[in-house]
Amino acid sequence: MAFADEHLTPLVDEGLGNSAYLVDLGDGRALAVDASRDLRALRAAADRRALTVAFAADTHLHADFLSGAVQLGHDAGATVLASAAGHRAFAHTGLADGDEVDLGGLTLRALATPGHTDEHLSYLLLDGATELGVFTGGSLIVDSAARPDLLGPGRTDELARAQYRSLHRLAGLPDHLPVWPTHGAGSFCSAPPGSARTTTIGAQKRSNPLLAAPTEDAFVAELLAGLGSYPAYFARLGELNRTGPRVLHGSPALPLLDPARLARHLADGGHVVDVRPAADFAAGHIPGALSIPLRNQFATWLGWLLPDTTPLAFVTGDGQDLDDLVGQAHKIGYERLAGRLAGGMTAWREAQGQVTTTEFVTAEHTADRPYLDVRQRTEFTAGHVPAAVHIELGDLAAHTADAPRGAVVACGHGERAMTGASILERAGHTGLAVLAGSPADYAAAHGTRLVEGAPTDGTEAARR
Repeated sequence: MAFADEHLTPLVDEGLGNSAYLVDLGDGRALAVDASRDLRALRAAADRRALTVAFAADTHLHADFLSGAVQLGHDAGATVLASAAGHRAFAHTGLADGDEVDLGGLTLRALATPGHTDEHLSYLLLDGATELGVFTGGSLIVDSAARPDLLGPGRTDELARAQYRSLHRLAGLPDHLPVWPTHGAGSFCSAPPGSARTTTIGAQKRSNPLLAAPTEDAFVAELLAGLGSYPAYFARLGELNRTGPRVLHGSPALPLLDPARLARHLADGGHVVDVRPAADFAAGHIPGALSIPLRNQFATWLGWLLPDTTPLAFVTGDGQDLDDLVGQAHKIGYERLAGRLAGGMTAWREAQGQVTTTEFVTAEHTADRPYLDVRQRTEFTAGHVPAAVHIELGDLAAHTADAPRGAVVACGHGERAMTGASILERAGHTGLAVLAGSPADYAAAHGTRLVEGAPTDGTEAARR
């Protein structure tokens, strides 16, 4: 076949910051690369082109999402392609460096590129002897490389040095060759600047600071210096992807729970997650509920803040996409979904259920309150309110005693801050407010300027 740009469909998961790819093989069949378990976008793209997924390739044992390869094998009979060194415990074609797979006209060649994970493969797509592009997973990505510390601190230096060798191996490919990474901006597996999600070998040789590092030691220092925190659930998913995610049969609906049953759920130790917009949560919510607004980043914060072993019930608002809620939860292995509150907060109030409110204020109404910033460290050091206390949202549940009483909780817009306030309320904090705005809004309202750098009082370092 004559391969063209339209034969490749990138499928971007804005919430996780990742890209999967659907490749039209020209005969009604397709190759999927690094598809997640939430297959809605991939299936829609395949249906638009009347394609059946015949091959599902994974570049590595993903930590940030469950692979959809097993599901594609079950639903469409797809052949699963993955590294033999990953020792996956389900039917697949195990590949080693240099192995090739005939896709029926096109060829996929495996390239060993360890570093992000031990068994990482990149895949070179060929039409005969012509190289069409390379799927680089978490190896070479736009202006960076994916983190090498997911297997623990004892392996980080070793994997960073493997990443050095892998990037330089990929940089030896032709300059014109398209690079199709999985991880991109917004992924906690990587932190590249900008919004570009694909690139070329030549562009990376010119712009990637890691490839400009003069020595292996300098490369390692550069790579490790950019690492921030990552969600707690990352520690679980690699092994789940090795053993194989459970096959799903349809998209299960969330059972309806009346207020009495939801109250029993709470009393029995279950969690309640309120997925309504932050302003709706502020106006009235169930005491003890955790605010995680249903948006692209929902799965990240669900997996970061709650265990996957405790049943979850949900409070939803009118018109919210329940399929999206379930799809995002299943994508990261959260399947103990008890149901959702029937009738929403109106039903809860009518049943005389207790309701809590949280102030949601603009910057002009935050005077004389301590300021708690729950953004990521890199965001905080780039510019924060003077005298702000900094505790990352992912760390907050373990450090509620360090949070100032009666604080205004802030992030970049208000969603993460409302989540933070709900965590503090569960821990007994009262009199909180949430900033509906940004640090810049606060600084402008209070006649001050944002400052750069880490906290100077040592409290953040003491918490870590």
